[in-house]
Amino acid sequence: MKTWGNLAAALAAAAAVMLPATATFAAAVTPTAPVVVARYTFDNTAPGRTVADDSGHGHTLTAFAGHGGKITLAGRGSGRAAAFPAKCKVGKSCPHAVLQAADAPELNPGPGPIRYGASVRLGRHATGSGENVLQKGYSAAGGQYKLQIDGTAGRPSCVLSDNTVRGIHLAQSDVSVADGRWHTLECRRAGPALTLLVDGAVHATVAIPATLSVANTVPLSIGGKGDGLDNDQFHGTLDDVWIALG
Repeated sequence: MKTWGNLAAALAAAAAVMLPATATFAAAVTPTAPVVVARYTFDNTAPGRTVADDSGHGHTLTAFAGHGGKITLAGRGSGRAAAFPAKCKVGKSCPHAVLQAADAPELNPGPGPIRYGASVRLGRHATGSGENVLQKGYSAAGGQYKLQIDGTAGRPSCVLSDNTVRGIHLAQSDVSVADGRWHTLECRRAGPALTLLVDGAVHATVAIPATLSVANTVPLSIGGKGDGLDNDQFHGTLDDVWIALG
């Protein structure tokens, strides 16, 4: 009859035969999916009202406008989208409007990964020197992340800047989206890279500092950079605006 000591020794010997002395067990790692912290579909928005955050995180948008500017709802399939003031030639006296949500800690990614994007429709003659689709923060302080459509060619770009080191990092598309059709745009920051996708395909990637951090107290702005006169107004229609962290 075997004793407990003999049994333990036998099991140990069997394990030594079955496994090399250097064998280790690696814990299974499940990738963490990005968490959507803000999403705006405009489908449940009434004209002239606030815009609910469909992610459930409560980052409600409020409209701010000047010089007769307003945001209207346009049909898109079975849902709706937000149409911003048309382009005009009067400069800072042109109608302008923006949607803003109050600052919140979860809207600031710090040095971590972030994805953000929107569906856009912009006419060929509605382009300008810079039209901001989504923005939080300014390059001067606190850092920023931004999606914009640049120049008369209407090429989208993603922008990041650090909260302490001055300077911007820009990933600009090699194709235009100013053709009057709907396009999906997405910016992705992962470690030392910033990538722009247009309609699901990569169209720009730039290297950025791995330590770059965005942490500011500025409201989230949709359709412009702020509620002032010089707000880099977007002159098209937006839908499915979203931000995800992680």
